[in-house]
Amino acid sequence: MSVENILLFKLYIIATPVLFLVGIYAIMTTRNIIATIIGIEIMTKGVTLLLASCGYFNGRPEMAQSFIIIMIVVEVVILTISAGLIFNIVKKHDSLDTRNIRNLKG
Repeated sequence: MSVENILLFKLYIIATPVLFLVGIYAIMTTRNIIATIIGIEIMTKGVTLLLASCGYFNGRPEMAQSFIIIMIVVEVVILTISAGLIFNIVKKHDSLDTRNIRNLKG
């Protein structure tokens, strides 16, 4: 492995936890449902970047690509379900505040 590849790998190893921590911070500090979903998306992008970089530097990018495709499909399913839930919550409560969700009954 060349020096450039090692530096690139170190950059990816530093960037992925930063993305993951930014996503956790967005989830923990906001009361807006959409901002929480964006935080989850940022976290999954960090994991996707980690998978891609590990596959590239491991010499098996085809396996990493298959994991990334599966992760993208799961991510789209999560977004679709959460969008439906958000529409129903907004229709019922006229608010995107997560404190309103805690008061749901049924």
